[in-house]
Amino acid sequence: MKTEIHPKLIDLPLVQEADAILRKCVHCGFCTATCPTYQLLGDELDGPRGRIYLIKNLLEDNDIDDGSVEHLDRCLTCRSCETTCPSGVEYGRLLDIGKQFAAERSSAPMMRRVVSSLLRFVVPRKVLFKPLLAFGQLFRPLMPRFLKDHVPAKQSIRHSVTATPDARVLLLSGCVQSSATPNVVASLQRIIESTGGASDLVNEGCCGALDYHLAAHDKGIARMRQVIDLLYPRLDEIDTIVSSATGCGVTIAEYPDILKYDADYAEKAKAVAEKLKDPVELLESLELDLSSKNVAVHTPCSMQHGLDLNGRMETLLQKWGFTIEGHKEGHLCCGSAGTYSILQPELSTSLRDRKVKNLGAGNPSVIVTANVGCQLHLQSGTETPVMHWLELVADLLD
Repeated sequence: MKTEIHPKLIDLPLVQEADAILRKCVHCGFCTATCPTYQLLGDELDGPRGRIYLIKNLLEDNDIDDGSVEHLDRCLTCRSCETTCPSGVEYGRLLDIGKQFAAERSSAPMMRRVVSSLLRFVVPRKVLFKPLLAFGQLFRPLMPRFLKDHVPAKQSIRHSVTATPDARVLLLSGCVQSSATPNVVASLQRIIESTGGASDLVNEGCCGALDYHLAAHDKGIARMRQVIDLLYPRLDEIDTIVSSATGCGVTIAEYPDILKYDADYAEKAKAVAEKLKDPVELLESLELDLSSKNVAVHTPCSMQHGLDLNGRMETLLQKWGFTIEGHKEGHLCCGSAGTYSILQPELSTSLRDRKVKNLGAGNPSVIVTANVGCQLHLQSGTETPVMHWLELVADLLD
């Protein structure tokens, strides 16, 4: 793709990076076939190729209109297009850069700004989010359906494991996960304990993904630095950092890209990311003989397109004795996508219902996934139990 970047922007490192990404695009359109929003809306501007053109125009004109911003905001950042792209266009990175510049040159509708600001203020702060969630769960039975869908049922911790401070495996608790699905990390600790291993748990707070993907880059990067400041001093004492929420995991894995222009944190970000593993990678050499319960596996976009671990969860569960129910459109997003289910409820619900229908086609006894947002979002659309795969495994160990 030929570009002519605006003179006022051409010397900015982020713009030069975006320009290099834009030039990889060959207009082939393969990406539209795997884009969830294009599948729903059929609008070129609601597909990756159209959004790439909008970002190109933004960087060439140093301006963007509100309609174009809306097309960018409708993107789930699922990155299915990246997996499909034959030219290796780093679309997710391009979109993050484009949304930052768009936010600086346009004004979102008042309601969206208010909701976005509230989400960014409340969700990463456990001291606020946890009591508000508990309050919502108390009155959940009285709520109308559209509110109830956003308030998960209370989850108890079914596994009691004591953290080992000098363990070589360090588990991240996650900001939302520690409040909404606290049994997930407890389940991972239980599995590690069953092998004779030990783990320690760190309350790292928000990884920065929420702010960063809502175009509040400065705040998101500040949170990333805080996580690095917490983890970096311990790197010589541990072998592995494990995130059991793939949405957090993929963000931490990309700290080196996000912070590469930061002289103080670029190398630290690389060192932290090099220690990171998904639970699938940590446990795939483990030998277990578990139930043959039929399971539908939902692989989150962050896992299959971001962490490049597509198929690994299914392979591991099959190895341990589970029967996996196949389903169509495994590459399409479930519509959760962080705050997307709140900011784009109609599109999110359509994608959820489509995903739930496909996952339930084989009448599985349970649906498993690997990310807290996907778990809660899918459960709001089906009576079939939806669990993190670690919970299912840990329950069967007891």
